[in-house]
Amino acid sequence: MVTYIDAGAAPYKNTGVIRLYGAEGFEGMRKACQVTALCLDELVTRVSPGVTTEEIDRFVFEFGMDHGALPATLNYRGYTKSSCTSINHVVCHGIPNDKPLREGDIVNIDVTYVVDGWHGDSSRMYPVGEIKRAAERLLDVTHECLMRGIAAVRPGARTGAIGEAIQHYAESERCSVVRDFCGHGVGRLFHDAPNILHYGSANEGPELKEGMIFTIEPMINLGRPHVKVLSDGWTAVTRDRSLSAQYEHTVGVTAEGCEIFTLSPAGLFKPGIQVPGDA
Repeated sequence: MVTYIDAGAAPYKNTGVIRLYGAEGFEGMRKACQVTALCLDELVTRVSPGVTTEEIDRFVFEFGMDHGALPATLNYRGYTKSSCTSINHVVCHGIPNDKPLREGDIVNIDVTYVVDGWHGDSSRMYPVGEIKRAAERLLDVTHECLMRGIAAVRPGARTGAIGEAIQHYAESERCSVVRDFCGHGVGRLFHDAPNILHYGSANEGPELKEGMIFTIEPMINLGRPHVKVLSDGWTAVTRDRSLSAQYEHTVGVTAEGCEIFTLSPAGLFKPGIQVPGDA
């Protein structure tokens, strides 16, 4: 049975209940998410061949400090970096290091800042120089999956409607949806209920209600959906070493549909393409 609770009355831990936030929560999320979006905008001109993901991570940390924001991943469950940087066949949770990016790479940069206790969570794909057509197509498909998932968000629908929209489009484009990771509730907590699956059926999952806040973050592979986690305990890669991509927004359910908190102020959420409503 799914339980919903006013966020102000909920304990400060993930108990499986779904929090419903009011105007104060939405305003707090707007502020946190916009710092994250600004940082990701700044990275557009910084991601290039020869740059290391360690340099990118250092920028994320310093940008946060300059804007009164703490990177949520820093020392989270033993993770020691301020961001996740996932390159090519890395699905998610890639650890920044001193290896330079190469021409033709694609890299997902995932940043979550905490501002006044609120978590702003978003990730984007960045092409490194000129990329191959197959990689470009994967980015297009993955971004479209995210936007179709967001379009399914409205009160009365179920979380499964998000997953169905994503899965249907991805598979129609001969790509696959990673099952091992999902979106999640977010707000005062980094990871909260409910889980947002990126596959499934529209009649499955909890009902969406006004005030819910969560991430949608589909991971789409050019090959098969299967992944494995490396010995570092974090880095997830495709088992067949096919390319993987991910885009992530944090959204809040409104009376009419949803609000995207992590829109790019400069319209750069998907570099090279102006996204409607993302200017």
